[in-house]
Amino acid sequence: MTTPPTQYAKSGDSSIAYQVVGDGPIDLVLVLGFATHLELQWEMPPIARFLERISSFSRLILFDKRGTGLSDPVTEVPTLEQRIDDVRAVMDAAGSKRAALFGVSEGGPMSALFAATHPDRVTALVLHGAMGRTTEAPDYPWASPAEALRESAAEFIAPYWGRQPEGIMELFAPSLVGEPQALELTARFERSAASPAMVQQIFEMFLDIDVRAILPTIHVPTLVVHRRGDRVVNRRAGKELAAQIQGARYVELPGIDHLPWAGDAEGVLGEIEEFLTGARSAPEPDRVLATVMFTDIVGSTERAAQLGDARWRELLSAHQAAVRGALTRFRGREVKTLGDGSLATFDGPARAIRCGHAISEAARSSGLEVRIGLHSGEVELMGDDVGGIAVHIASRIGALAAADEVLVSSTVKDLVAGSGIRFADRGTKQLKGISDERRVFAAEP
Repeated sequence: MTTPPTQYAKSGDSSIAYQVVGDGPIDLVLVLGFATHLELQWEMPPIARFLERISSFSRLILFDKRGTGLSDPVTEVPTLEQRIDDVRAVMDAAGSKRAALFGVSEGGPMSALFAATHPDRVTALVLHGAMGRTTEAPDYPWASPAEALRESAAEFIAPYWGRQPEGIMELFAPSLVGEPQALELTARFERSAASPAMVQQIFEMFLDIDVRAILPTIHVPTLVVHRRGDRVVNRRAGKELAAQIQGARYVELPGIDHLPWAGDAEGVLGEIEEFLTGARSAPEPDRVLATVMFTDIVGSTERAAQLGDARWRELLSAHQAAVRGALTRFRGREVKTLGDGSLATFDGPARAIRCGHAISEAARSSGLEVRIGLHSGEVELMGDDVGGIAVHIASRIGALAAADEVLVSSTVKDLVAGSGIRFADRGTKQLKGISDERRVFAAEP
């Protein structure tokens, strides 16, 4: 989908950037947390897919909160009252008399306050990863103390904002760590969404949020969705939020991602679509059992610096040709190249292991070393691409492999029983972004 045109709504003295996408039967206003950028979010595949899916069953209205993205800059962080005025201004500009509100994270309290204040403008309320209060209190023990949150922000957010977002992604969207270009795009997104000083002010305002007193005054249909292992907002905050809103439905989904477009996004979207429209329209994605392979050249940055750009490109091209030759020989399918690595799938795990050793041998003959990770599981077919938890597991296993090592999950080892392939136990590992520990083995040549 091409980036939709950005327009501006006037809210007091501020101009609020907004977009309208889709022509579904219901209007839906998406209220995101923290900092956003309307146009750059369409360049980030997980967010773009998420927004496209919502716009398939709604007329989706997006906006940048004042002080962030394409909206007017501010010298001080606006209050919640000012921010709900911005929502009203955007709805008026978009010609929306009544809409469902979808509040994510910090956008949850803001959406709840709007629903309580303007019930005539709200048809339904959806909250994801949201909370009624952001800091610990005697009657709210499942949040962290304000000082602890300040320390976390100082350690994990402020020093890396717009430069090294891996720590932030590990917290908010661990399933996306390791995705191609994810870190580069996220860093650019952060730099464009808000300055470090504004981020610090937004975080301070976030620490003061407590809308619990108004929750019983909400009388619109409400859905509260929360991931069981959410690393940012404890699931008990979501349950408490739903319990305080009359008639609210609480749905707890598996996963550890805080952001709804990370991890099992379709699970979140399916619940929301069914709640708002009465049915789930998206067909079940095509899924097949496959063995997923990730390859990566060890020390590629250093080798490139030693050889120079021209010689390195020549060597890399020869290596990629050797990888494709091995894939053809062992009936593998190249999904895509990833810089100096590749992603491929196989319909048989034993062939995948033998292909891995062939790739490693070819690399050695060129003076290179590779690490290879394999996992067998159900993958989602998305055109020429593949997705799903099996892909993430294979990627994480590949990152753990040593030079010239074909590292596999216990699932792969079990599936090749009787093949004569021998394995060395490498122990149980906690894989990044994966909730369960996995036992891994090195396949011996």
